[in-house]
Amino acid sequence: MNESLIACPAVLALELADGEMPDRLELTRDEAQALADLVADDLRTLLPGVEASRFALAGALFDGVELLRPGFPVFATLEELARRVPRVVTAGGVVAFGSHEGHMPAQPLVPDPHYAGGPMRLVPWMLLAPADQAEDLSQAMERELAAKGEAGTATADFLMRTLGMRLEHARYLSRDDLLALTCVQYEHVNLAPLWTMLEAALLTPYKQETALGSRGLPLRYAEGRVGIPALAGWFARDANKGGNAAHEFAGTLFELRQYAALLAAHHLHLDMDGMPPGPAGYLVEALAEADPAAEAPRLYAHEAPGLGMAAITVAQPVPGKARILAHGYPLAPDALVPLLETLAERYGAASEVQTLGRVMLDGDGTLTAPAPALH
Repeated sequence: MNESLIACPAVLALELADGEMPDRLELTRDEAQALADLVADDLRTLLPGVEASRFALAGALFDGVELLRPGFPVFATLEELARRVPRVVTAGGVVAFGSHEGHMPAQPLVPDPHYAGGPMRLVPWMLLAPADQAEDLSQAMERELAAKGEAGTATADFLMRTLGMRLEHARYLSRDDLLALTCVQYEHVNLAPLWTMLEAALLTPYKQETALGSRGLPLRYAEGRVGIPALAGWFARDANKGGNAAHEFAGTLFELRQYAALLAAHHLHLDMDGMPPGPAGYLVEALAEADPAAEAPRLYAHEAPGLGMAAITVAQPVPGKARILAHGYPLAPDALVPLLETLAERYGAASEVQTLGRVMLDGDGTLTAPAPALH
């Protein structure tokens, strides 16, 4: 491996025409090499002197969430593969990686069909520049690609013919351009706090970072994970409950589900402070152990419009009150069943769930359960 070459990562951003989808997400080896040759021709026009650098392209179409993950695994894999190729066997220093007999050369270069529905697809590429030229080349990429980085007609036509789709635009962006674009997109849909967490995980993973959700929920990034406070306790203690506390709590859960979905897409795990890390998809806020002298614990489902079963409370019926043992929060669409199974097993509760038809809070704004009638 040639360690004297410095990687300058980038993408070819394909903006699809309305309703268009590529026929597939991977190019064959020959198709990837043909695309790489066309892109290299474009770059020679955009970046004079680029011939001194090795050019590498992955023949695959990704969503932005797949490229912006801690450690940048797609780019790291592309770089590792490109460094292994002896320069003497790559014409003009251009190398491409595509599928062979249905398989890409490394798993990180396989796009996930789950994220294939977006209006933009990204083809990752990079320049491996001599160390004494890397800084100037990187600056030129930031300057030239953002200003006039439209792909050539031959490049766009090749992609449209090969993948059976129409394109509105095909542009070259540096990885920093992609980061900036994603930041703007997340801020536009009121997800700026989430971007703060993601940016820390991508660019300064050794540091801690904090942010506040739009409803005041604290977020904290540290050591590769995003943490929130124990939710019901935080809401009762610190949240702005407005004129309808149950509505505000449901809104907080809706926002948390958005955060959890995007964090999962970017391969960041969401935890609850003070609780042991659990499986992705749900959070459990444990409060007390079951009292063996009391009735068996029961599961109660808090419901809210647009959320379905928004939260699950585990409680033991005690005359005049409910003894709360835990709350569970399903965050992913497929997480409710495993959450119910986990709570039932953990607390010895019957698997039957009593639906409340609403989010039930006590006078302090604490998530609670029905109190059995006194006799």
